[in-house]
Amino acid sequence: MSDLQPGDKAPDFDLATDTGRVSLSGLKGKAVVLYFYPKDDTAGCTSQALQFSSEVEEFAKLGAVIVGVSKDSAASHAKFRKKHDLTVDLAADPTGETVEAYGAWVEKSMYGRKYMGIDRSTFLIDREGVVRAVWRKVKVPNHIKAVLTAARALKEGTLN
Repeated sequence: MSDLQPGDKAPDFDLATDTGRVSLSGLKGKAVVLYFYPKDDTAGCTSQALQFSSEVEEFAKLGAVIVGVSKDSAASHAKFRKKHDLTVDLAADPTGETVEAYGAWVEKSMYGRKYMGIDRSTFLIDREGVVRAVWRKVKVPNHIKAVLTAARALKEGTLN
């Protein structure tokens, strides 16, 4: 498992979306909000995607793009985006290679049963591909505000 920290080089990725492909190297020159979520069309993931979608324009003003990643297929992402009118890019990582590269594939526990799954986590990556902020075990309420605040500080050059 990767334990990416602010200051680390972000692992490159090249993933399918429902509208084409997205790669970190292809986004060079833009800040990237890369968020990992467990599953399309579940309550928490839908809320998170809707909140990020509602702030897409605000992030764009800060020179940042938002990419959500799960192990769901691009076809599943297309249905999810259409059903909820989402405006964020959703990338499919069916092999889990990118999920693992960012350390988001973790052991979880529910009702005493242990299993592997995606840790809801977010990475703010600068224009040069360097991780500038990391959120793990994300709770959806108020998370998007925290990411927006960090993206604003990154643009202003005040993010530590």
